[in-house]
Amino acid sequence: MTVALAFLVALELVARRLGLPGPMTTQAREVVFPPKSGGLLYASMALMMVVLTWRQRLIALGAAIGVDLAFLSVRWVAGVEVTEGHPFGNGALWVTLGCAVFAVTRRTGPERALLLKGAGLALLLMAGRKTGDTWLLITSKTRPLVLDQYVATADHALGNPSWLVGRVVTASGPIGFNFLDFVYGQLAVAAVVVALYQLRNVAVERRFPRHHLVRTFLVIGLIGPAFYMIYPVVGPIFAYGTGAEHWADVSLWAPDMPPSEPWAVADLWPRTAPPLQAPHPMSFDEITPRNCMPSLHTAWATAIFIHSRKGPRVLRYAGTFWLIATLCATLGFGYHYGADLIAGVVFTLTIEAALRAFDQGWDRSGLRLAAYGATVFTALLVSYRYLPSEMAGHPWVFGPLLLLAMGSVVYGYVRTTARWEPKAAPERRPEPQPELIV
Repeated sequence: MTVALAFLVALELVARRLGLPGPMTTQAREVVFPPKSGGLLYASMALMMVVLTWRQRLIALGAAIGVDLAFLSVRWVAGVEVTEGHPFGNGALWVTLGCAVFAVTRRTGPERALLLKGAGLALLLMAGRKTGDTWLLITSKTRPLVLDQYVATADHALGNPSWLVGRVVTASGPIGFNFLDFVYGQLAVAAVVVALYQLRNVAVERRFPRHHLVRTFLVIGLIGPAFYMIYPVVGPIFAYGTGAEHWADVSLWAPDMPPSEPWAVADLWPRTAPPLQAPHPMSFDEITPRNCMPSLHTAWATAIFIHSRKGPRVLRYAGTFWLIATLCATLGFGYHYGADLIAGVVFTLTIEAALRAFDQGWDRSGLRLAAYGATVFTALLVSYRYLPSEMAGHPWVFGPLLLLAMGSVVYGYVRTTARWEPKAAPERRPEPQPELIV
């Protein structure tokens, strides 16, 4: 948590130097102004409430709703119209901050530490969204050249899946698009649902489990955006299409973005796959985020899938559904290439392996798996950058190789983590008793 806080401060300073609002500034604004995502604030508050008793949870929820109703009343009286963000959510932030203050002023010892940890996790999850937004602004301002032509060329080895799924989503019309868009946009809320199940016993046991989904989510968000700076890619709908305008006629929540078509190679997505030619870095605008490599939506959805495996059947089904729907959305919306998704899966499994190896006392098999995953991830990025033409020219060789590389990490993860699972004690059977012969 200390590392995450230091990272937020550093990112705030970098954003200020570039003349951009930092994550801490934008989060502080939501104490008064309409939040960007009220649902995320309430989901984060629910995460904090795992440390409270049921009576305290009801009081906290009632207080949050009361604060939101007060804000709504004041805005209505003042004639303030909410044009951006949600008209609710301030109350959840107030209650979370209030619990942190209450822990410092009215609690001591382990009780203070537990309540502060719950409030800290909630605030970090809230700030994680702001951190991502700030990272995206920084990438667009500091990376004028993008490498989309390289990834699009390498994607020929996978059969150009974004073009294929993009045509399917386009054909599904407003219903298909907005359904996937809702799933895509509520990924953090889905993560909180899984985390709430994992943390359901915290209030009784008065401690957090050693490993849970929120920790993985935060580490992915902490490390992942660094690769946006190393490997800037905007995505097929921007590099080879009309940008956000493509979905403007069917989207209920169309993002307000300036047209990016003048910067595109051509208007090809999703009708026509890009022609094979020698790739080159290309200039792009200073607005569109370079947030493709790796696909963090895929990484987070994979983490949700992994952590839902030990839950009840409905949670396992939900984790599977969210992973499949997120993969369809990332490809079908034109936000990612297939190569991004493979890198995202390997990225998540590598982080999961490292975190769980730490929990096991730096287990050697876990460390070997983390090192292997990091090697595969690096090899993927290097091959996308320096071998795209060869990959596109021999799709029947490199396509299976890419899937095999990802599959090897998946297999290694399953095999390694299975050793760490507690073995069920064999069922004791009553020994046969001698029978009395009459």
